[in-house]
Amino acid sequence: MTQLGNLEEMILLLVLKFNEGEAYAVSIAAEYEKEMHKSISIPAVHTVLKRLETKKFIDSRLGEATQLRGGKKKRLYNVTQSGYEVLQEIQKSRSNLWAAVPKLKFD
Repeated sequence: MTQLGNLEEMILLLVLKFNEGEAYAVSIAAEYEKEMHKSISIPAVHTVLKRLETKKFIDSRLGEATQLRGGKKKRLYNVTQSGYEVLQEIQKSRSNLWAAVPKLKFD
């Protein structure tokens, strides 16, 4: 099974959560803060995105230049088939492990 760090897994899930072509570093960071209730820097997001792209779990393309961004283009990310499959593997492994945990009673 392919190993992903916790932050890599979270970022990959967040990219998957967006509609195709809507995930970019700033939107991913904002969604991370919303979902995880803690902050993350844009450079940290970029670092993880580069690692995920190197591992072929995401791909990217440049979007259109916008006047709002001073003519700069956004790099937009999508999860690849192998990225989706690794997330499914992780989910299955965790579900199997939870199913094997004995039922505990806490007062």
